[in-house]
Amino acid sequence: MKFKVFLISDAEEDIFEIYNYVASHDSQGKAESLFENIQKTCLSLENFPDRGHIPPELERINAASFLEIHFKPYRIICQIRDKEVYIHCVLDGRRELQYLLQHRLLR
Repeated sequence: MKFKVFLISDAEEDIFEIYNYVASHDSQGKAESLFENIQKTCLSLENFPDRGHIPPELERINAASFLEIHFKPYRIICQIRDKEVYIHCVLDGRRELQYLLQHRLLR
């Protein structure tokens, strides 16, 4: 049975920020390709929602209800509830994420 995948507004903003950054610093074509690949990766959670792992930054503070998958270098942080997957953020894995994850996901 397929799960429903929902993008939280913060995750939508993350994706559009990534898109705009790549479009302005590289090319529109690469930004569109990246957008499509991130979208495919997110939607792949319909069939395999629990294939991720607990982000180490959240595991350290016992926030084990979140999982992450990757579309390198991007980290897609999600939470599974019943037959629904909520994508909370799409973040550049090259950045320091401890504070950002704690602040955004545990508020």
